[in-house]
Amino acid sequence: MAFRVAGLFLKKELVAPATQQLRLFRTSNTARATFLVNSPNTALDKSILQRYRNLETPANRVQATYLWIDGTGENIRLKDRVLDKVPSSVEDLPDWQYDGSSTYQAHGENSDTTLKPRAIYRDPFKPGKNDVIVLCDTYNADGKPTPSNKRAAFQAAVDKIGDQEPWFGIEQEYTLLDVDGRPFGWPDNGFPAPQGPYYCGVGADRVYARDLVEAHTVACLYAGIDFAGTNAEVMPAQWEYQVGPSNGMKASDDLWVSRYILQRIAEEYGVVVTFDPKPMEGQWNGAGAHTNFSTKAMRADGGIKAIEAAIEKLSKQHERHIKAYDPKEGKDNERRLVGRLETSSIDKFSWGVANRAVSVRVPRGVATAGKGYFEDRRPSSNCDPYAVCGALVRTCLLNE
Repeated sequence: MAFRVAGLFLKKELVAPATQQLRLFRTSNTARATFLVNSPNTALDKSILQRYRNLETPANRVQATYLWIDGTGENIRLKDRVLDKVPSSVEDLPDWQYDGSSTYQAHGENSDTTLKPRAIYRDPFKPGKNDVIVLCDTYNADGKPTPSNKRAAFQAAVDKIGDQEPWFGIEQEYTLLDVDGRPFGWPDNGFPAPQGPYYCGVGADRVYARDLVEAHTVACLYAGIDFAGTNAEVMPAQWEYQVGPSNGMKASDDLWVSRYILQRIAEEYGVVVTFDPKPMEGQWNGAGAHTNFSTKAMRADGGIKAIEAAIEKLSKQHERHIKAYDPKEGKDNERRLVGRLETSSIDKFSWGVANRAVSVRVPRGVATAGKGYFEDRRPSSNCDPYAVCGALVRTCLLNE
């Protein structure tokens, strides 16, 4: 399932006049020098760690980084443990506990919260060839999923869908910030020139931190993520990458692990990653996680009928989906889905062909072919993909 890539965009980006292009980066040499000046990680000599990475460690000892989603529903926590054997699958990995009272998931008098391994990835940060990242979901002392564990409910839905083969492709937008909260590369006082020349741009006056972005691509491919591509976005310091298309659960697992990898790499650069859906007020694009969805019936000849039937079901469950599409049940998306800047209105469901101002877009190529997929443009950039994909499955396939 193809999805949003630069070569398929029909909308032409406006080219700024020459006089405006000269002002794309309106800052002084003094202002440039202040970038990352207050970022503690930039003060560390990263080459020191390499001498320890080069030390030989026992072949049968493996470092495993356990990841989980905390009680906010949008932030990742992690801790490392050393295993005595190389795991061949996620079933070889032990459960683990942590202090849920320190992650907004439990009270102090009963704080042991359980991590259950669900997916395993190669670790691009640890030196051992068998070191792994372990994605987990979380359970209370009574064995029930924590409120922020949306994966369990999504798995329950996936188990009911039979052979319909849902595929998901997710477009993750994000913004790079300095530690003071200012978009990376923006002048200290004032703003860059208006949007227009930055999307898929090239040049030091239009694109910031491409080396960080490309490091993220390589690390995700190494880890085993179904990583599809990346591009600079409409607002300067904003980027997008895509995961999928993947069957069932994998796109959601991959998105969470890819977010972790992105934040870890940004740590090394001293840069902050935000998934806030509207990091800058005013005439600046927000950030989403457009989710592309298809089933076996939609991908077959004549699948446009199945696509239209699914969209009709979505139109009747708009409020439920809005609540599922950001961790604050729509409050974050209120700032983004305002009916302009390539968004639809949060209050009304809409759809169309090749239209980026609607809730659900059918790409032009899909309409022409009469089969394929649709793009739900409502999910926010800080969404929980388990909640998003679970809502799509329950509405479109389970008729809930």
